[in-house]
Amino acid sequence: MVDTFSSIPIVDFRRLQDPLTKAEALEQLREAIFQVGFLYLINHGLESLVKGTHEKLPELFALPTEVKERCNMINSPAFVGYTRLGAETTASKTDLRESKAIRLRMSLPAPDNLRVIQGQNGPPEVHQVSPAAPGSQGVGPHKDSTGLFTFLSQDDTGGLQVLNKNGEWIDAPPIEGSLVVNIQQGFEAITGGICTATTHRVIAPTTKTRYSIPFFLGVRMDLTLDQLRESAAHIVKCIPASDDRKKRAVDVPSEFLSPLYSCFGEAYLRNRIISHPDVGQKWYPELYERYTKEKLT
Repeated sequence: MVDTFSSIPIVDFRRLQDPLTKAEALEQLREAIFQVGFLYLINHGLESLVKGTHEKLPELFALPTEVKERCNMINSPAFVGYTRLGAETTASKTDLRESKAIRLRMSLPAPDNLRVIQGQNGPPEVHQVSPAAPGSQGVGPHKDSTGLFTFLSQDDTGGLQVLNKNGEWIDAPPIEGSLVVNIQQGFEAITGGICTATTHRVIAPTTKTRYSIPFFLGVRMDLTLDQLRESAAHIVKCIPASDDRKKRAVDVPSEFLSPLYSCFGEAYLRNRIISHPDVGQKWYPELYERYTKEKLT
């Protein structure tokens, strides 16, 4: 068995700010990022804001269908808007997730095909996973794709699981007031795959609706893989090597480590087209045909 994690570490942001505890807290943060790829962040100062937002989510998703459909993602080549239940696919299976992607678009230089999705770093998304039969896929196994790190607020329902290096699914139960932080594929690409984005999934609840709020910290879409690696070469030298062959045997392949794509934005576009096939077929039919036939390794 590989030396790996069996629970998600907790990092106290307040201790990171205190000179008396900063060194110890930084060591905990280092271990969490390099060895696990997931952590709980507590005492971050956003607790009241997050709580108030969660209180509004049932009301948002209870809006009449015709109201939500006015901003359906199918109308957006930038993959922004409302995703109805059953319209999103992860690991080739339909998710039991309804979501609202509300992101800022910014003017950044990018190849022509990527201009509509640039600047995807912005306000959080909001997700709802509906009750289903025991063991149903709420959100299938995946790695977050947008950039560097994800900051997630989950309610008290549970269902989030993280894949460790032995190929075991580890529960990430809710901790009140915390943010779940995990590495995205952009950071994985920067480190040449040494610091891996950790695969995770959500098992659908059986008796109550699950709400969550993820914020995706992105990077420039026109960055190439070589540029990404060069910019963080000094970080890679500090990352301990690990044996995760068992995890990779059941892991999710990454577009962002593939030489098939010219830059970060193209890899991201491929990810969105595969995850939202209806949007992909409408706006990018040729790319949809190409990407669905390509096999990532």
